[in-house]
Amino acid sequence: MAGAPSTVAQYVRGVREDQRELVQSLLRTIRENLPKGYGEGIQYRMIGFFVPHSIYPAGYHCDPKQPLPFCGIGAQKGHVGLYFCGQYYDPEFSTWFVGEWKKTGMRLDMGKGCVRIRSLEQTPLKVIGRAVAKMSVKRFIAAYEVALGQRLAQQQKKQTQKKRVAATGRKS
Repeated sequence: MAGAPSTVAQYVRGVREDQRELVQSLLRTIRENLPKGYGEGIQYRMIGFFVPHSIYPAGYHCDPKQPLPFCGIGAQKGHVGLYFCGQYYDPEFSTWFVGEWKKTGMRLDMGKGCVRIRSLEQTPLKVIGRAVAKMSVKRFIAAYEVALGQRLAQQQKKQTQKKRVAATGRKS
């Protein structure tokens, strides 16, 4: 995709023709099932659905100027990526999502928070729709804050260990 689109419509127009129907179907499915409170726009150079600053003023911890990302659709070289941050932050949701997808018998190609989709025919849009509908803004923020708290606690523990090693010259 050449250039940086500033609107969802521009993004969709810029998607390769062989991926456009898949992107449009994912977009339609998410829009039809998205709980109230989420925003839509371009975020990280792809279609993004997010918790706006008006609801979550702190924004995304990696870049507080950005609203809190919930879900994204990104056309990549060999697939269309469906990025579910709820999967990453909420293990119960992730387990449910994987189980529901596998029940369809369709192949799931997934990283920690990204589902790589190669064809519309092998995409259970109903599962994606139910997954989107399942994650209210309130639930998503709660899961994000728990995950963020765990991450910060791990970072503090590592810093404490480094200080101890620096002070004593040995690991505890």
